[in-house]
Amino acid sequence: MLDNTPIDQMRQAVEMIRDTNERIKIEASGNITLDTIRAVAETGVDYISTSAPITRSTWLDLSMKIRQSSH
Repeated sequence: MLDNTPIDQMRQAVEMIRDTNERIKIEASGNITLDTIRAVAETGVDYISTSAPITRSTWLDLSMKIRQSSH
């Protein structure tokens, strides 16, 4: 996993990992946004994960309400 890795370093890391073993799966995460996702994908990683849809959402309000039963 490459977490919070600058794009240039991510590209270098992917290259080094691929030179070692082509079968290793590489995931990028941390600070992935709509502005950076294309550049991250172009580094050659296999997976991209982000919590941005939840943590940066201005249109989604999730809540859980628990009501205690008197039984």
